[in-house]
Amino acid sequence: MRRSGVTRAALLALGLILGPGLGLGGCATPPSPAVPATRTLAVAPASVLEASLSMLMERGYVIRHADAELGRLEAVIARWPGYRVQLDIEAADGVNGEANVGRSRLAMTAWRGGRPLPPSLVEPLLTELSVRLDR
Repeated sequence: MRRSGVTRAALLALGLILGPGLGLGGCATPPSPAVPATRTLAVAPASVLEASLSMLMERGYVIRHADAELGRLEAVIARWPGYRVQLDIEAADGVNGEANVGRSRLAMTAWRGGRPLPPSLVEPLLTELSVRLDR
């Protein structure tokens, strides 16, 4: 009987150790896909990229990647839990689907701690950028 008591105690201890970990493992959900906030601006893509660089640097972001040909900008800020912003800029479609040089379509996506932020939290940045470009 003594041996079965030790075995039972060992199994109970193992269950107490592994049980909570196994139970919480099913609670983890994958992050939802990032949805960009978009805006069409009456400014050329190069001007949008330049104004975006300036605005983000003034706010303390470090520009990790900026490519005018690709129309992409990525910036990070080291405040906890860590923020990352990505901008995709392209010439907006004009008449008959042709690219319009004087208009841009901007898509801005942001992440906090590796999780995407809703577009509503990115809107203030887009509004500030629009105001800068209207000056």
